[in-house]
Amino acid sequence: MSRITLSRTAVAVAAAATAILLTAVPAAAHVEVESDNAQALAQNVELTFTAESESGTAGISELRVILPKGITPADVAYGKGPKGWKFSTTPDGYAVKGPAVKVGADVAHSVVVRQLPDAEELVFKTLQSYSDGKVDRWIELGDSGGGHGHGNEAPVLDLKAAAPGAKPVSPSPTAPTTPSASPTPAAEPTVSPDTQAAADTTNDDDSGMSAVAWSGIAVVFLIALAAVVFAVRRRNSARP
Repeated sequence: MSRITLSRTAVAVAAAATAILLTAVPAAAHVEVESDNAQALAQNVELTFTAESESGTAGISELRVILPKGITPADVAYGKGPKGWKFSTTPDGYAVKGPAVKVGADVAHSVVVRQLPDAEELVFKTLQSYSDGKVDRWIELGDSGGGHGHGNEAPVLDLKAAAPGAKPVSPSPTAPTTPSASPTPAAEPTVSPDTQAAADTTNDDDSGMSAVAWSGIAVVFLIALAAVVFAVRRRNSARP
């Protein structure tokens, strides 16, 4: 085999491996929360949540949000969301659910909070359910996500300092939990997201791989490429 042929083979192997890695890595989906009035102790604040789809086979059918300390379910009123979706309170937050949106479509909904707490940031842990029963758990803090079906980074809202003279309003009266338009699976309503994530990890049909696994694939690819290049150089140096 000539030097040119070996070189072309090495390039072809590298290109093919790179293409496989790039096409196999899942999209970096996430859930975000935004507000035009993200300020501590601000009143009647509208929060908008956007959940990106991480499934290529099923549509999003429910979002369950765990409220941070300082906001109770009674403090939250529904704004708007996908057509046909209903709002209901839960013991630790609220849920919006309805007919599954089309496969690959993102979901946005808004709520109005009576008053934001006096804090620097608010973490809204979120469970994102699909029509096929899979659940994406956006419940982790920092970069500890593990891909589809595992823990992912929770949406965080950064708050500006409270306005001068702003004070907490009196607590909202406790409201009874309202049922969803359709029954929530028994495994979800009364279990915290962290406990649920640990209990259900082995039951999920994961469609993605963890960052550690992809790093391992990349290392193997680089080693294989180095071996090909070394073989080409050694063969060429051995020629008279």
